[in-house]
Amino acid sequence: MKRYFYFLIVLFLFVTCNKETNQKGTFGYDLEFLKQHHPDLILLKDLNGSAQIIVLPAYQGRVMTSTSDGEKGLSYGWINHDLIATGAFSEHFTALGGEERFWLGPEGGQFSLFFKKGSDFTFNNWYVPKAIDSEPFNLIFSTNTEAQFEKTMQIKNYSGTLFDLKINRTISLLDQKTIGQLLGIELSSAIRSVGFQSENVLTNIGSEGWEKQSGLLSMWILSMLQSNDQTNVVMPYKKGDSLSLGKIVTDDYFGKLTSDRLKIGDGYLLFKADAKQRSKIGVSPKRALPIAGSYDAKNKVLTIAQFTLSDGITDYVNSAWKLQDNPFEGDAVNAYTDGPIDGKQMGKFYELESSSPALSLEPGKNAKHIHRTIHLSGSTVKLNEISKKLFGLELDQMKF
Repeated sequence: MKRYFYFLIVLFLFVTCNKETNQKGTFGYDLEFLKQHHPDLILLKDLNGSAQIIVLPAYQGRVMTSTSDGEKGLSYGWINHDLIATGAFSEHFTALGGEERFWLGPEGGQFSLFFKKGSDFTFNNWYVPKAIDSEPFNLIFSTNTEAQFEKTMQIKNYSGTLFDLKINRTISLLDQKTIGQLLGIELSSAIRSVGFQSENVLTNIGSEGWEKQSGLLSMWILSMLQSNDQTNVVMPYKKGDSLSLGKIVTDDYFGKLTSDRLKIGDGYLLFKADAKQRSKIGVSPKRALPIAGSYDAKNKVLTIAQFTLSDGITDYVNSAWKLQDNPFEGDAVNAYTDGPIDGKQMGKFYELESSSPALSLEPGKNAKHIHRTIHLSGSTVKLNEISKKLFGLELDQMKF
């Protein structure tokens, strides 16, 4: 009996010591964590389980994170574990994280959705509308590779205009063949990939048309991604004279950027995404191209964002925090990196963002905006070839 008792102890210790656990920073860790707090999460994955993404109905059909290497692989999205664990929502903005979330614009100006009428454009008066911050989207259906959501809402802008609208949002996991076709390349076996697409449709369900003089809305997609000291954003732009195309970049959202944070190259921008200085850049629809990306040299991950961008459409909402002379001369694509403010910081993340044009919709009419996120890892030789094809730059040229 004594020998049997010792045998059980040894067996228990053996099982305990050999039990595999997912380390923080891996997809498996985030999957286990989110299951604890949101058992209704939706897991989309390919047949072999390498490419996976997590989607949460409670967070507006948000893609929380993705991986190209299964549960033991890197988790690409930034997640605010501490805040999610509290189960609480913040007054101004609940920075839950997430690799792709749906917002509405504009943020600032006389048609802002984030400031009440007559208030000053300061942080104390800035509130993210609850419909896109703390309220869930309704799950319509899901499969192994797709999830569709719907949300109706009423929202008021700074000028007092009411908008009744419906959002339909479909998240789709992309297979490797589709990713190759979308990028115009053939992905070799030396490259591991994960890609997903959000198709966002906004419908005017009110009784009146939306007009510029009372304000227009835009769809705004933001991706919060893990940052480190060796991550930089690359943003191609259309070359041409400033008289016809305007300035190359807006670089003073949070103070003018210096050359050690932003490099303006011949047809491309490089932007530090190290989460050491809160900063943001934007490119207008006259200069923008329907692609942006980043390279994480530490983990050897090339990230590509593709999004809807229509030639000839130049009316985009302006999100500057002030009353504006030109409220429809905003950016089509942005990048942001977090950083410390007064000794505090949301997290070590950066964002790739795209917006739809300003939406002038008659009752019953809708508009669509598509945003794709693709991560490629593996052979640096192959990644270098892909980078040259997509951005005209070698990986080493993205370092500065």
